Amino acid sequence: MGAARTYWVYMLTNRSGTLYVGVTNNLERRLAEHVASGDERFTGRYALDRLIYVESYPEARDGIAREKQLKGWRRSKKVALVNAANPSWRDLRGRAELP
Repeated sequence: MGAARTYWVYMLTNRSGTLYVGVTNNLERRLAEHVASGDERFTGRYALDRLIYVESYPEARDGIAREKQLKGWRRSKKVALVNAANPSWRDLRGRAELP
């Protein structure tokens, strides 16, 4: 039996409030990749450098399903979700509750 994994659904933003939703099994690595990406991908193009929302799931399929659900939401619904969990939109990177 393999080691248990955690799958993270997360939202990033930038100074202008652009939102990005993603899923990963290694949040720290994935965030570093986003911040370092100076290429023409979405996160690099829009300088998405602040983690404002995160959820964890024990199964990949659940995390992927949630990511797809959030990506299908209107911006106003995503903003309401972030406001409920992180009203000041502070950067959650490095917080004790994250890996």
